[in-house]
Amino acid sequence: MTKPNETKPLAVPFKARQDGDAQLRWSWTERSVWTERMLTALEAGVKGNCWFSLIDKVYSEKNLRAAFAKVADNEGAPGVDHVTVKQFENDVDQRVDRLSEELRTGNYRPQAIRRVNIPKPGSRETRPLGIPTIRDRVVQGAVRHAIEPIFEREFAEHSYGFRPRRGCKDALYRVDLLLKEGFVYVVDVDLKSYFDTIPHDRLMSLVRERIADSKVLSLIESFLKAGIMDGLREWTPEAGAPQGAVLSPLLSNIYLNPLDHLMAQEGFEMVRYADDLVILCRTEEEAHRALARIQQWTTDAGLTLHPTKTRLVDARTEGFDFLGYQFRGRLRLPRKKSATKFKDTIRDKTKRTNGHSLATTIADVNQTLRGWFVYFQHSHWSVFRDLDSWIRMRLRSILRKRIGLRGPGRGKDHHRWPNQFFFQHGLYNLQAAHAKACQSS
Repeated sequence: MTKPNETKPLAVPFKARQDGDAQLRWSWTERSVWTERMLTALEAGVKGNCWFSLIDKVYSEKNLRAAFAKVADNEGAPGVDHVTVKQFENDVDQRVDRLSEELRTGNYRPQAIRRVNIPKPGSRETRPLGIPTIRDRVVQGAVRHAIEPIFEREFAEHSYGFRPRRGCKDALYRVDLLLKEGFVYVVDVDLKSYFDTIPHDRLMSLVRERIADSKVLSLIESFLKAGIMDGLREWTPEAGAPQGAVLSPLLSNIYLNPLDHLMAQEGFEMVRYADDLVILCRTEEEAHRALARIQQWTTDAGLTLHPTKTRLVDARTEGFDFLGYQFRGRLRLPRKKSATKFKDTIRDKTKRTNGHSLATTIADVNQTLRGWFVYFQHSHWSVFRDLDSWIRMRLRSILRKRIGLRGPGRGKDHHRWPNQFFFQHGLYNLQAAHAKACQSS
C-alpha cells in the first residue's frame, strides 16, 4: 500500500509558534465562530481548560447558515416532520431567524429522530440509522462548529475517523506501515453496537471537562435524549448517540479519546477510525496484554466487546479486516463484504435484459469503477486483473443475448468481442489504472 497523495495529517499543536500560525493550522474551523482571537486562546489554553459563553456562537445566524450549507451539501432524507432540504432552503431566512431566537431564549427543543434500518454490505444484518429533522441537523451542525476545535486540540494522533484533514487512507497507511515494521500480532477489536451503547452520563462528564456553558451542555444532552421514532413506536433512549446525527461522530470520538491516550501511554500501537480499531504488536505476549487492557477499559467504560469478532491474529498467516480492506500476509485485498457489494452493484448494471445501449451501459459501469478504484487502488494487482475479466464477461453476456445466444460470455465470444473492443468503447480498465497509479507513486 502506497502512502496517500493527500497531505499527511498534522499533529494538533498546543502553542502558536509565530503570528498567523493559528489561522493556518485551524483553517478548517468555522470562521463565523472561531476568530483569530479565539484560536489564539485555544492554542494558548484558557483558564481551567474549560470554555464558557459559547451559546451566543451557536445561535449566531451566520453560524446557523453555515451549518445549513453543509446539511444541504449532504442532502439526505427528511425527518419526522417530512420537511426536505429543498423546502427548508425555500424558506431559509425565516427558519434560521426562528431557530436563532429559540436558541437565544432557551425555547428550542429537538424533535424525535426517525429510525430506519439499512442493510450491512455483504450481510443479512442491518444497521440502525437515525435521521433527525433538517432543523435539528442545522442546530447540531452549529453546535459542532462551536465545540469541535476545543476537543480536536486534545484528540490523539492515531485517531482518524470523522476528523478534519484525516481519512480512511491515512489510517490504512498507518496500519500498512506498522505491519511492514514488524508489528504483526494484531488485536482486532469489535465494539458491539458502540454508537447505541455510549453511556450518556459518562459521555456528558467528559464533555463537561472542557465545556462549562450550561445552555450548550443542556442542548447536547437534549440531542442525546431526543425520542426515537421507529414506525409507529417511539421511545426515549437511555444510552447511545444515533448514527446519522451530525453531532454523533464528534461525541463518539470524545468518549473513546481516553482509550486512545491510555493505549499510547502504555506503549501500544493502536489505529482507530471511529469505532473500528486495531492494536498492532511485535510479540504475541504484548498482544495478549493489549487485549486484556482493552477488555478492562471497555468494561469500566460501560461498553461491550463482541465475543467472537474481537480476536488476536498473526497477520503473517491469518487475515484481518480494517476499513474495507483485508490484510493478509503481504497481500492487501478488498475484504469479502466490500467485494460482494461491488459485484452486486455491477451485476445490477449489467443485466442481460437491461435494454440499454452498450455505450450507456459502459458509461454507467465506469461511474462505479472509477469511484471504487479511488478507494481500493492499493489492493494487490491480481484483484484488478480478475475484476476486469469478470466485467468483460458480464458485457459479453449482454451482447450474446442480443444475437440470440444464451448463457454467459465465453469461448468464441473472446474472438467476437476481444478485450480491445471494450477498450475502444471506453470501458474503464482497472488493471491499467492500477499500473498508472503505481508509476505515479
